Amino acid sequence: MARFQPVPHDRDTGGLFEATAEGRLVIRACKACGSALHPPVAYCRYCASWDTDWRDVEGRARLYAWTTVTHQVHPDYPTPYTVVLVELEAVTPVVRMVGYIDGVPDLRAGMAMEAYFAASGDGQRLPQWRPVP
Repeated sequence: MARFQPVPHDRDTGGLFEATAEGRLVIRACKACGSALHPPVAYCRYCASWDTDWRDVEGRARLYAWTTVTHQVHPDYPTPYTVVLVELEAVTPVVRMVGYIDGVPDLRAGMAMEAYFAASGDGQRLPQWRPVP
């Protein structure tokens, strides 16, 4: 499939894609105050520091919201599929990440989710989410 690909050399998100290629989940964080910065940016909006870096986090989350897509709008994304929004556990302030699940899974708000790394082509891997069995 020719699905959309990450841009590993992007100034703001490149570190995320470098880490996922290694099978690690990371978030941008402020070294001065410890706040999570997501979407990732180099400047802390909480304490005004430019001293930020990438921090490894566990791939544990809770399902926040989801929607199932049934009308195909792109040939490389056959329907049905479900787009999920999860809240990472043990990260403050709240960090939410998006994922893709084939089909129509049985989901409920607040259920435990876990990260895994799905191949996306060109040697890239993207963090995705699935319910914890």
